[in-house]
Amino acid sequence: MIGIICAMQIEADGIIALCENVKKEEKFGMTFTRGTLNGKELVIVVCGIGKVNAAMCAATLINDYKPDLVMNSGVAGAVSPVVSIGDIVVGTKAVEHDMNTTPLGDKQGEVSFPSGKVMFFECDNAASRTLEEVCAGIENTKVVRGIIASGDIFISDRSQRLRLNDRFDAIACEMEGAAIGHVCWCCKVPFVILRAISDDIDENKGMDFVKFCALAAEKTVFAVDRFTTKY
Repeated sequence: MIGIICAMQIEADGIIALCENVKKEEKFGMTFTRGTLNGKELVIVVCGIGKVNAAMCAATLINDYKPDLVMNSGVAGAVSPVVSIGDIVVGTKAVEHDMNTTPLGDKQGEVSFPSGKVMFFECDNAASRTLEEVCAGIENTKVVRGIIASGDIFISDRSQRLRLNDRFDAIACEMEGAAIGHVCWCCKVPFVILRAISDDIDENKGMDFVKFCALAAEKTVFAVDRFTTKY
């Protein structure tokens, strides 16, 4: 089973529309939809904005549905000039950029566990490579694999974005992926992140965000559909 945590309802609806044998369950205010796509069993859910919502969703998904892989999909902002609006970023690893215990001698982004400290939560390499391959089939779309930075703040300032690139070598930022990766790491469940770039490093506001979300959903739904035929 593949668990898919979406950032946007329009995206979840697009995936669900492709599925057969659809069944819905309500848990903690979230709708978990089970179905089959290209012979693969899926469970799709919209988590809500932010790391706590994402972590609660991921923990519920893993505990109740036992997925073999968790995919987080949605939109992100560029923190590097290598990607621009409409491009696709496939995560190689994720970092919680707002985790900051530097007064205690830690590095920014490090998460402390009883067993030690972790800064980067590694995405599953096979899933990441497969997503990169299927996304290459999306017309007029650049596909880049790299580090994704997550935090409970919407970052629009160019200088702040560039600091994320400088500090973590990240290429995109959003508000959920690393929290999902954190939970998956703890539960020993492979995960991967798929994000469409909604705004570039120069704070480009030329595309209406609502219209872009529809375009991004088309791209990520296409990727999920193709992914299920190969993974």
